[in-house]
Formats: sequence, C-alpha cells, structure tokens
Amino acid sequence: MPALNVEFSDRELEDLRQIAKERGTSMKALVREAAAADIARHRALQEGAEAFRRFFATHADEFAAAFPDDESPGKGEGRAA
Repeated sequence: MPALNVEFSDRELEDLRQIAKERGTSMKALVREAAAADIARHRALQEGAEAFRRFFATHADEFAAAFPDDESPGKGEGRAA
C-alpha cells in the first residue's frame, strides 16, 4: 500500500498521541481514519452539489417563475411561459 509522510508540529504530534491513547488506537490508525472521513465528506459534498445542480437545471423555469427578481437580465429569453 502506498504511504505518505506527513509533518506535524510538536504540539500537533503530542495532541495526536494523546487522542490516540484516549481512543485506544495507534496514531497511524487515527490519522488514516481522519483522512478517510474527510475524503468521504468531500465526496458526499461533491455528490450533493451535483444533485442540486441537476435538480436546479431540471426545474430552472419553475425557479425563474417563483423568484423573478433573482433572474439575470436576458436569462429569461427563449423560455416558454
């Protein structure tokens, strides 16, 4: 498995040691779990944003009708009323 060397300040390293000890895990496992959680959160945010973009695109005319003051000039051109 590929590895990554990560540098921490003395304070960060001590905090990681303490947290790992409190959780009964290794520092390596603690850092890996934190990175994996951040990756999962990032993917979920990307997927959510893409789902919103698709929803908004599908319902653009409805949004335009409901919020006409938020429409950019010329944006409504070509829309069927």
